[in-house]
Amino acid sequence: MGAEQVAERFAELYGAGPEGVWAAPGRVNLIGEHTDYNDGFVMPFALPHRATAAVSRRDDGVLRLHSADIEGDAVELRLDALAPGSDADWTAYPAGVVWALREAGHEITGADVHLSSTVPTGAGLSSSAALEVVIALALNDLHGLGLQRWQLARLCQRAENVYVGAPTGIMDQTASACCEAGHALFLDTRDLSQRQIPFDLAAEGLRLLVVDTQVKHAHSGGEYGKRRAGCEKGAALLGVDALRDIPYAELDAALERLGDEEEVRRLVRHVVTEDQRVERVVGLLRAGETRAIGPVLTEGHASLRDDFRISCPELDLVVDTALTAGALGARMTGGGFGGSAIVLADATEVDTLSKTVEEAFARAGFAAPRVFEAVPSAGARRVV
Repeated sequence: MGAEQVAERFAELYGAGPEGVWAAPGRVNLIGEHTDYNDGFVMPFALPHRATAAVSRRDDGVLRLHSADIEGDAVELRLDALAPGSDADWTAYPAGVVWALREAGHEITGADVHLSSTVPTGAGLSSSAALEVVIALALNDLHGLGLQRWQLARLCQRAENVYVGAPTGIMDQTASACCEAGHALFLDTRDLSQRQIPFDLAAEGLRLLVVDTQVKHAHSGGEYGKRRAGCEKGAALLGVDALRDIPYAELDAALERLGDEEEVRRLVRHVVTEDQRVERVVGLLRAGETRAIGPVLTEGHASLRDDFRISCPELDLVVDTALTAGALGARMTGGGFGGSAIVLADATEVDTLSKTVEEAFARAGFAAPRVFEAVPSAGARRVV
């Protein structure tokens, strides 16, 4: 649904037009996976796929939420009843943002909301962050809160961590809130400093494909939490605040100090090498050597598959098939255990690569993947 359609549906639901319509995108992470909650480096960019929200204020302490993508009537919630763990449905994401804003001392008195999203759910493209950020931006504008984009991202992360109960890092919300069209966002998740790195694939005759394997994942599942806890254990054993503090040049010595903690060793090795891969990609892009990032992406997949152990047969099939068919690089993206992979390729090879991957899935008996081009797009904004 476009912005005008979302506004029209809002009026049908609530009897009057909205005060405005906002949009916030999903994201693809180019490189830097599972580094964000280790105070490390990430490099996402925003997708054209987005969550769109028509919103009006209320003054009676009621939050009404409706989604064009979910069957059923609007869900009505009392603001004074919002509490972490009280909601296991999709409404937890927007309601959690309202809760986080109020917990931070901002006077939110209620709202009517109608949502529509084109961000694929469960595909590792941050559909939940898009929902959170679009609500946060709308309420920030409507109530004149004056919060900066990075502050909105922090509040959205708190909503997902505490209200929803998913132990995610800060990357997804920051990407949705802060990315710029034609750029990838180099983000230091410790101090939230940002650099917009030009990422114009078309100008160099390249394309980046997203292959959604249709294997759903859930960040609130236990395996993601286990990886995070293992990273925290590694930092504690090594006497640092976070794994980001282990220099790449000292990795071998750090691994030796971990002794027989084999699982922790693997997690530490991935995080430290992945931070270094992010810095390599930034350097290559700034030098205009976009094609050269391909092998770095592929290295990242091997690390996620072998050390972090969060890949799956479908993701591995995408990467292996694409590389055999001539892709410049490929890797899984997102939290893992399903979701999507990205493939960097010459523009002239895109159709052949897509067909080859689809045929490989059919031969393996997997559900047909969804393949589309990832175009670096703008972050959250008011659209009406």
